[in-house]
Amino acid sequence: MTEKIEHLKPEPLWRYFLEVCQVPRPSKKEEKIAEYLRNFGKEHEFETITDIAGNVLIRKPASKGKEHLRPVILQSHIDMVGEKNKDVPHNFEKDPIQAYITEGWIKAKGTTLGADDGIGIAATLAIFESKELVHGPLEALFTVDEETGLTGAFGLSPDLLTSKILLNLDSEDEGQIFIGCAGGCDSTATFKLMLENASPDLAPFRIGITGLKGGHSGDDIGKGLGNAVKLLNRFLWNATKMFGIRISTIDAGNLRNAIAREGFANILVPKKVERAFIDYAQLYSNMIKDELRTTETGLAFSLESCPRPKKMLEQTLQNNLLNALYACPHGVIEMSREIHDFVQTSTNLASVKMAKGKIVVTTSQRSSVESAKKDIADCVASVFRLAGAEVEQSTGYPGWKPDTNSEILRLTVNSYKKLFNQEPQVLAIHAGLECGLIGAIYPGMDMVSFGPTIKGAHSPDERLEIESVDKFWFLLIDILKNIPSS
Repeated sequence: MTEKIEHLKPEPLWRYFLEVCQVPRPSKKEEKIAEYLRNFGKEHEFETITDIAGNVLIRKPASKGKEHLRPVILQSHIDMVGEKNKDVPHNFEKDPIQAYITEGWIKAKGTTLGADDGIGIAATLAIFESKELVHGPLEALFTVDEETGLTGAFGLSPDLLTSKILLNLDSEDEGQIFIGCAGGCDSTATFKLMLENASPDLAPFRIGITGLKGGHSGDDIGKGLGNAVKLLNRFLWNATKMFGIRISTIDAGNLRNAIAREGFANILVPKKVERAFIDYAQLYSNMIKDELRTTETGLAFSLESCPRPKKMLEQTLQNNLLNALYACPHGVIEMSREIHDFVQTSTNLASVKMAKGKIVVTTSQRSSVESAKKDIADCVASVFRLAGAEVEQSTGYPGWKPDTNSEILRLTVNSYKKLFNQEPQVLAIHAGLECGLIGAIYPGMDMVSFGPTIKGAHSPDERLEIESVDKFWFLLIDILKNIPSS
């Protein structure tokens, strides 16, 4: 008999995880999940507040006899990244996530799973529902729009929270406790779309780069993964130089915080070099598959005939775009000099899109050093300005400076060693956690971040390890039980 998620232990946690999967919650469209949380608070007669940013705060009194313990915040974000395979007819604003068990993991059918951070929501609700667990006063902070701008954390009022200890439940490697994170910002380049009539002497083709793993633009940036924008542009740049191809449309990548998995372009090839072009396409396909053979076993390069377009990019625009995309850095820029094997600074060439008379290129930069973050953002901006694009840069968000003397860190490490008889890793993460912003708004907040193992976040390959959820749960409830007195 096929195992069902609702039969997994601890039952309340998995029950709430399944419920959360049924509620559509893409970033900036969190109204339904926020209403679900408010109804939960009302049903259990907990104090429930929705702030001006849309964040939901629920307060639960201490269990009997534990009123003297220091209050604790359980924090998770309620939005999810909506990424799906092209052939999956899923509407993230309306359709539930179809989760299933496979070989010790939870996955979704052709879409992101939303365990980032649905599992944090589920664990919090299971604790709030329980009448048996031992804990002091609790605050559950559910923030909106973490994935696309951290606007929920940005919008926190400095008088909303009363606790001074925060457990962020948004990390993705069981056995690792995070005490710091990178800050980030976005740099967006816009070219004015200029077209000209397509010549009848050109043969139309559609190019596709598919099958890449994608992943988180921070946590996965140092893993040697392929970038569909870079791979597609590299082919187009060379084919322009060698065969004089013309581009009709280009569409690669998707979300600014995900490494691009797919890229497509409709192009026109001079008929007199059509055979040589097809031969080169096969050569290029073999070349990039060989280059990425250890990290991207699913990489596919496709070339097929397509309907003839009426328009193509003006030649100067095409050259400027391709040169800028080629020159734009992507990946790890600098490793940390202080933390072993830790990415300090990186940049992600996330997407290139054509719409409404524009070609828009989206990039994101991260660093645990504020000045280095600004430097790589300015580097990216200068590349596109040289190519004639207009560039806008976001104000970004701050990093979270590690505190190795943290009291809640000490407690968390001791709980982990006691429960599992092994030492956890204490790390900083090359990704944006809301702890950086929360710490800026609430100076002195004592924070750690941890969670179960999630692989492939921000891609349809996202999966949640069942065994790690069990350990995550027992660690969380043991920490709450051992919080010191006020």
